[in-house]
Amino acid sequence: MISLDLCLTTLSSLLLSQVGAGVETLVAAGILVLIGVIIIMVVGALLFFLPAAVVAGVVWYLTGSELYAALAFLAVAVISLTRRK
Repeated sequence: MISLDLCLTTLSSLLLSQVGAGVETLVAAGILVLIGVIIIMVVGALLFFLPAAVVAGVVWYLTGSELYAALAFLAVAVISLTRRK
């Protein structure tokens, strides 16, 4: 005959293994959601700064001055930031 203690030990270890798998799944899903949010934010920032980078690249190509290119980048970025609502 199987003792009650052995049966409870087997049942508790089975439940703990199932709960552990659930927690691991939740942690993995949370990490994936966090990575997705970070990727979306980085892509959004790149799209936000794209016009400023293009203008800075054109200014740098035409003038050869990194100072003018940086000032053009900052000017377009500030204008984009103030006009964005």
